[in-house]
Parts: sequence; C-alpha cells; structure tokens
Amino acid sequence: MKTIFEKSVPGRRAVWFEPAREAAPADAVPEGRRRRTPPRLPELAEVDILRHYVAMSQRNYSIASGPYPLGSCTMKYNPVVNEAVAALPGFASLHPRQPAATVQGALRLMVELEAALCEITGMDAFTLQPAAGAQGELTGMLIVRAYHRARGEGGQRTQVLVPDSAHGTNPATAAMAGFEVVAVPSDRRGNVDVAALRARASERTAGLMLTNPNTLGVFDDGIEEIAAIVHEAGGLVYYDGANLNPILGVARPGDMGFDLVHLNLHKTFSTPHGGGGPGAGPVGVKDFLRPYLPGPRPVRLAAREGQEEYGLEPPSESSIGRVRSFYGNFLVLVRAYAYILAQGGEGLRRVAEDAVLAANYLAHELGPDYPLAYDRRPMHEFVVSTAALKRETGVRALDLAKGMCDEGVHPPTVYFPLTVEEAMMVEPTETEAVENLDRLAAAFRRVAEIARTDPERLRTAPHRTPAARLDEARATRHPDLRYRPGLSLPERDPQAAPAGAAAPPA
Repeated sequence: MKTIFEKSVPGRRAVWFEPAREAAPADAVPEGRRRRTPPRLPELAEVDILRHYVAMSQRNYSIASGPYPLGSCTMKYNPVVNEAVAALPGFASLHPRQPAATVQGALRLMVELEAALCEITGMDAFTLQPAAGAQGELTGMLIVRAYHRARGEGGQRTQVLVPDSAHGTNPATAAMAGFEVVAVPSDRRGNVDVAALRARASERTAGLMLTNPNTLGVFDDGIEEIAAIVHEAGGLVYYDGANLNPILGVARPGDMGFDLVHLNLHKTFSTPHGGGGPGAGPVGVKDFLRPYLPGPRPVRLAAREGQEEYGLEPPSESSIGRVRSFYGNFLVLVRAYAYILAQGGEGLRRVAEDAVLAANYLAHELGPDYPLAYDRRPMHEFVVSTAALKRETGVRALDLAKGMCDEGVHPPTVYFPLTVEEAMMVEPTETEAVENLDRLAAAFRRVAEIARTDPERLRTAPHRTPAARLDEARATRHPDLRYRPGLSLPERDPQAAPAGAAAPPA
C-alpha cells in the first residue's frame, strides 16, 4: 500500500485558503525560527485523503472488526454514547487552570465518581490523579511506603510479596518503589499457596500485591486467610484492579480484607485503550490511609445560598505528593462516570455475570484441544495449555495464534502467565453475543485441526494479512524508528508463499 506522500500530486488541494489581506510584520517570527524552505506536505484532494485513511483502517483489526479475546486486557466494546458525552464542549474545552467557580460541573463529576468507586470497591476515599494502571500501582506502593515510614518502620519493612501468577507490572512497581520483591508460588488449584505465604510473611513484610480473580482466571477462595496472614505480619494488602470486571456488584475488595486498590477505568469502565492509551488508574484506600493520598482532591463544600459548591482540598502534610499534573485524565473519568450511571448497580452486576458466563461457555466449547490449565470453573478469563498439542504436532501456541489471524479473528494472549506451559489466555468479555463466541470457538478448533493436518501452514502463518510473519525478536532488538516520506512496504502477492521479515532498510 502506498504512503500518502506517494499518492501526492503537485497542485492538488483539499482546502483552499483566502490570501492574507495584510502581510505579517517582518519581525513576527524571529529570524532564527524562520523556515528556509516550505514544509513538505502531501497534496491530495479531500476524497483521496478520506479513501487513504479508510483503507488504512481496514488493514487493522479493532473491536469494530470482530471479537477481541485478549486475556487480562478487557478489550471490550465501549458504548459510543460515552464518546459523545466526553466530547461535550463543557468537558472537552476545559482548561485545568480555570477558577473552581467556572468548573463546578467537572468537580461535581469527580466527587460523584469517587463516591461511586468507593461503593463499588468498599474503599473510603480515592485519588483520581493516576493516569494509568501502572501509575496507580506505583501510587499505591508509595502510600504503603509512606504508611510504614510514618509508623517508624520504613527501614524494617522492605519486602513486598507478589504471587508468581501476577501481572508483570506488580513486581516492577514494587521494585521501583524501593522494595525487595518476594515471589509466592501458586498451589495446585491456581490459588496463592497459603503455606508458602505464611512462611514468607515476616516483620520485614510491607505488603502483598494481589489480583482477585487472579491472572489464571480463578477466584482465590482463600482470600480472607491470605489477608489475615499479611495483616498479622503487620503488612498491607493491595488489590490490583485489572480483573475487577467479573466481580462488579458481586464482591468488593474492601470486604475481602484489602487495604488499598487501584482500578483501570479504561478497562472496566469504558474507554477504548488499544495502542497504549488513554488510561486512568485511580487509587482507593481505607480511611486510615486517607492522609497519604495525592492532592489536591475535588470535594463537596458547604452549600452556599442553597446551591451545592465544589472545590479542591489541598493535600495533607502526610501526602505522598502529586503523581500527575492536575487531577488525572479527565475525559477518561467522564466516560467512566457515564458508564456507571448508565449501568446502575444492577447493570454492573449483570456485566460481571455475563463476563463470567461468556468465559465459561467459550472454555467449554474449546473442548479437549485446549484443556484448562487448572480444572476449575473460570471467572472472566481462562488459561489453557497447548503443550499436549505441541508435543503431538510440533506447533507452538504462537503458531496457533498466528493461524487465528488467517481465520479473521484476533488471537488471544499467548505465553502468559509464565507459570503455564504454552499458555493461551482468553477473555471474551460480556459484550460478545453467543454467535460471536461460536465464531471464536470455531476458529480455535480449525487451527487445532490444521496443526494436525498441515503444521507447516501454521508455522508460516499468517498468510491472509497485509504483512507476513515478522521477525519479532529482531524488530524489537533492532528497531528502525526513522521516518522517511516515500518509504513503503512492497505489495504482497496473496498467492505467494509467506516470507520472513526483510532486513531493515539501510
């Protein structure tokens, strides 16, 4: 496919501007800042621009194309009405330095969103500042550190316990906050090994980072005992909210014994986040941790002349300080607020129930080709092992995933969690109808059959996508990040045998 520069024709225009009636002053732009030559821009008619970018979008797979069963990502459909709400001028045109009197609606939204998140999670207070889940994790760990320092135990409590099935950001975040990471193994049912946890918890324990349901897709039924062990050791229990989707309205982290939690609003509460953003990772805490929250925080003030008034509460002296400029990714907060209001309490519970139902239905339909890594009823996602299929056919989980691209569906996450051999993690989410789940199941079964009848076809897949299989390791180690107009990939012959990645251009 040609780049937009290669389609450029001199003299073509999409928009014509009237000539300036008055020349700009000669010194309007300092001499050292003036261009010596005009910028090189593509020249096309409006219809050609439209067709180019539509064609580009059709070469990419998105939630608008079909099912997106990416485990641990909750890449679900996000209602378009939330995009319309976020685009309202009263929200989209705000400036963060406006006086509080001129942004009362935005402040009220954040105060009411915080109250809703407290009710959903069982926490007592939230900060909406963190811009993503990983930053929420870091905020949580900094709060844990500040809490222990305030108690005179900062030098003693230097370890954070992390299950071996945790998201990779958990140990990375704990280390970034200055803690030593202590891994806790899983037991044969996929839960935290309680005996191992008890042996590792000590006077050096600052806290435990845990996702429940965990990354294996199972609910840890020993959660109350786990929380008690950490608390008895003097540590705090931190909830990674990446997997909140299947327990909305059913169970609350605060009731399980967690002391603080971060949420991925962009996952659970309706913001498209493919490609790395945008995101929001609010952190909620029990009341005894409230003084450590970042500030300022939006609050409801005393009513004045019968009208509710909102303002900003400065941080306490114990606050860990700002973790982001201003008050967070505001338009992500708007989408989350709209989503929660539209669903209501009963609707959020239905979200969880449908997510769990969809995952269990799909896990059942995959049959013996894709056995569950743990023989338990999964929650919103499930992990299968294709190790037996690999031993039978030589085809890896990666090859199966590439083959699914040729079936017209997005593949699941592969090789995660690391505790499962040849892992595939599948999360269909609550927004997929049974027909779409059947389509996914059929694609899984077809690639398993191809593995047995024509394994080489999978080893060289995909064949029907715009780009052939790339040398991903080489691309990661030797990226060519230079942009040069006029450079394009050669067109592929759909009948030609797929080839590996070409060497980076000189």
